Amino acid sequence: MKILANGVRLEVSQQGAGDMALVFLHYWGGSSRTWAPVVSRLSDTFRCVALDGRGQGSSEAPGAGYSAVDLADDVLAAVEQLGIGDYILVGHSMGGKTAQVAASRRPVGLRGIAMVASSPPSPMQIDDVQRAQMRKAYANREAVEWTLDNVLTGSPLSREAREQAIEDALRLSPQASLGWIDTGTREDFSHRVAAIDVPVVIVAGELDRVDPVAVVRDHIAARYPQAAVHLIPNRGHLLPVEAPQEVADILRTFARAARAASPR
Repeated sequence: MKILANGVRLEVSQQGAGDMALVFLHYWGGSSRTWAPVVSRLSDTFRCVALDGRGQGSSEAPGAGYSAVDLADDVLAAVEQLGIGDYILVGHSMGGKTAQVAASRRPVGLRGIAMVASSPPSPMQIDDVQRAQMRKAYANREAVEWTLDNVLTGSPLSREAREQAIEDALRLSPQASLGWIDTGTREDFSHRVAAIDVPVVIVAGELDRVDPVAVVRDHIAARYPQAAVHLIPNRGHLLPVEAPQEVADILRTFARAARAASPR
């Protein structure tokens, strides 16, 4: 279904029901479909809402507005538009940075954030050579396959998951692509995340080559000393499709605790 949020028509998928919602945000070049293997394991208990970011998946691609602030505006507007009360933001990679920016505003109803192979709130630790590689990462099918095998994954994907990742990457709009490369990866929200006042859980892949364990330790976990940190062995950056059961189990435990602690 499509909703109008922050002036942009966004694609939204919903499954399940319950008094606690999980709002899923995907990685750069992905879509709400990235979360399907996790959602299928959680929708028996929770209302699961997954968004296509602007310029990605089936969402509208405006000519401008691709900073993490813009993406956070979209998410919070979608939460309001969908009438979501108590909820947890679940952000993967770029979606994790977006979740942190949104949470730093202390929105009403937010009960926690889960960062899954998340980008840090600080600028990504990438040099000009890596940035140039990012510009070519999704240029064509061959480039996407190379990126999947050499950057994004730490374990083999199913044929279905691989084809979906390729299709999503090839749908990425130029605006969204350059918006993340030139703006989102450079933005620094380190000073803002101290305002986050809800529980946090951090999930990382042992073989992640985008945001390696050292980055998680020094640039994410160090900012959330009370957060539980889960390291999934033998998996890379695409945890929602590489390790859906492990991710779902962690989220279920975290969400149940947040629901139990929520004021009524």
